Amino acid sequence: MGRFSKGRNALMLSDRSGAAFPYREMVQEWNGAWVHNSEYEPKQPQIDPRPHGADAQALQHAKPARTEFATEDILPNDPFTTTAASKTLSVSFPSNPFNDGTTHVTFRDLKQPVGGVAIATLELTTTLNGAISDSVTSLTLADSSAFPSSGYIMIEKVLTSSDTSNTLLVGTYKNEVIKYTGNNTGTNVLSGLTRGTSAPYVGQTPPSTTASSHSSGAKVFGSYLATAVGTTVVGVSPPGNQTQYNSLTVQLVSNATSTDTGGGFQCTIGPVNDRYY
Repeated sequence: MGRFSKGRNALMLSDRSGAAFPYREMVQEWNGAWVHNSEYEPKQPQIDPRPHGADAQALQHAKPARTEFATEDILPNDPFTTTAASKTLSVSFPSNPFNDGTTHVTFRDLKQPVGGVAIATLELTTTLNGAISDSVTSLTLADSSAFPSSGYIMIEKVLTSSDTSNTLLVGTYKNEVIKYTGNNTGTNVLSGLTRGTSAPYVGQTPPSTTASSHSSGAKVFGSYLATAVGTTVVGVSPPGNQTQYNSLTVQLVSNATSTDTGGGFQCTIGPVNDRYY
């Protein structure tokens, strides 16, 4: 078989320009065309892009954000205001989060009565009058006269060795939140119980508690239905009218005897479930 000539003196026509160039100066492009080396154009990268897989949908070791349990807030000094011959209790709470409507709240750490309303009434504290099982639908309090006609209570329970075989849990809390729909103040009986529930707070409902038995004399904490009070102010940045929530109201069962402001220093407000650990 014969050999190809070196083409020292040969010419070749460019597939691009049609001009004749020395044969030995010709090069072949990616598309097969023979052109002079002065005309050579590399392949455009966008013509044949690199393979690209689908975007990742999730992290392999993701840790979802936690929803923190609602906690008590400290109120300003002397946050409670009563009006004589009125059941409405006004509570100062600047920039409060209760603008979602109504929510169930408890008050703690009052230092003094306000307007003739006792501390136990404002805090809604009493005890069980008689032991209950984990399934009863009514219970008797030592005094239910200050409790609303319906709402939520929490019964405090401290675990003992008869409640658990785990010695590490002895002395810890296993409180129960109970919803009730009736309150007979003559007999101090709460009825229509929903056991092992939880009370909504600031638009969220904490995990349900566990129904359990409780001994006579166990501490009971009640709650009030609070309504946020909005005030319209003229905003500068951003401009326009804005609504601020700096107070709330609750309805007492009985009228206050006088117009008064008080409560003391570092009173707190929080969810019914704040003592569930």
